[in-house]
Amino acid sequence: MTQDTSQTILVLGGGPAGLTAGYLLGQANRSALVFEAEDQVGGIAKTVERDGYRFDLGGHRFFTKSIEVDTLWHEVLGDEFLRRPRMSRIYWNNRYLDYPLRGADVIRKLGPVELTRCMASYARAALRRNKVDDSLEDWVSNRFGRRLFELFFKSYTEKVWGVPTTEIRAEWAAQRIKGLSFFSAARAAFFGNKGNKVKSLISEFNYPRFGPGQMWEAMRGAIEEQGGEVRLSSRVDSMELDGARIASVVVDGETFESPEAVISSLPLREVVEMITPTAPVEVLDAARGLRYRDFLTVALVLDGADPFPDNWIYIHEPRVRVGRIQNFRSWSPWMVPDPDKACVGLEYFCFAGDDLWMMDNDALVALAASELERLRLAPASTVDRGFAIRVPKAYPIYDADYAERVETIRGWLDGIENLQQVGRNGLHRYNNSDHSMLTAMRAVDNLLTGAHHDIWAVNAESVYHETDVADEHPYRTAPETPELQALATSQTE
Repeated sequence: MTQDTSQTILVLGGGPAGLTAGYLLGQANRSALVFEAEDQVGGIAKTVERDGYRFDLGGHRFFTKSIEVDTLWHEVLGDEFLRRPRMSRIYWNNRYLDYPLRGADVIRKLGPVELTRCMASYARAALRRNKVDDSLEDWVSNRFGRRLFELFFKSYTEKVWGVPTTEIRAEWAAQRIKGLSFFSAARAAFFGNKGNKVKSLISEFNYPRFGPGQMWEAMRGAIEEQGGEVRLSSRVDSMELDGARIASVVVDGETFESPEAVISSLPLREVVEMITPTAPVEVLDAARGLRYRDFLTVALVLDGADPFPDNWIYIHEPRVRVGRIQNFRSWSPWMVPDPDKACVGLEYFCFAGDDLWMMDNDALVALAASELERLRLAPASTVDRGFAIRVPKAYPIYDADYAERVETIRGWLDGIENLQQVGRNGLHRYNNSDHSMLTAMRAVDNLLTGAHHDIWAVNAESVYHETDVADEHPYRTAPETPELQALATSQTE
């Protein structure tokens, strides 16, 4: 079957970026057709529901300094957009440290000896000349000192990424730990984070009543009300080039010919391999070399009260495999339907095909229950039931070769006149939802007004970066990152 789409803009992917593009096109009375491979929208920011319990895959704080994005969020959800308190802690050395850090809590739990060692280590780093920032390990050690890196960054970061910190590029740290320094965090620990100027230390955030997926489902509904279409369970098979334009897109065997334009949030690796004629060898090799980190959430329904009040706890403990634990009721009480039950989500970072990924669901539930007890959060005997949800390609990996590979791919894709890549995996850039939405906004602006925004620069160039000066630039955003949102004695989404 063939369909003429010469007056239609095709949007590939129904995550935050793709839906934002579809929504804005509809507002401009432009025909948009959105394809999503899964049976629900939202991508890795969707909400999964089992037996009435709702699970946020990764923890999505809706906090941004982008006026455009914030306005759109409230426009779409209205009163369903809640204001929620942020509470989180770090589990380290059999202790729970408040995060954002509080001076008295840090001193009491680190102790004077360890605190002195950290300060001395920081002083040595501050005085060192000719610093090299090749890896994440270099970047953090040069700014916070070797001791702080070893205590608070190394174990957790390697758990998240599955590779040594020497193999993670400094660009990741520069992107993800923006606006936070040793002194700004120490100042916040003792005197508070007035005005939420340090974004990694925000104390409140917005959140949809029924989880982040509610935002994307509402946006899908709005697209359809505007006359657009969102097709679920629709996987893109291929795209065909005719000269410098996408001439057709095949989705589940159906051909969509002569699209006016294509906005894609599909992973770069997949996009390159699905385009014909085949990309040059060096582009194909670059695409196949891109790597991703996958993860899975094990949601446990517990008998009794919530085991902890935090939105999440970061687990800096190498003896367990869990990286972070969420309390879904703390995100929103409407996530947990039974007042006599608690529901928590244990996040495990892995690679598709490794032992964790291949473990059957019952074994994953048993593992999560045992680790919850080992961390002294809840007895395994209180687990009523559990669910395992796998999330492929959750995090683009910033390894030693990623930047060169992305540049090679971009150089080729830039030659395709009617194709724009957006979103986290579409750019192979560790963007949060607000930055992903912003890339889609810029793509739509390019199409509708003839603007020439460099979409690849969103959350990359300094003009889009956060600073410590409040409201300096409308594109500044704040984090919802699943990693340690930096050590608060010293990124972002």
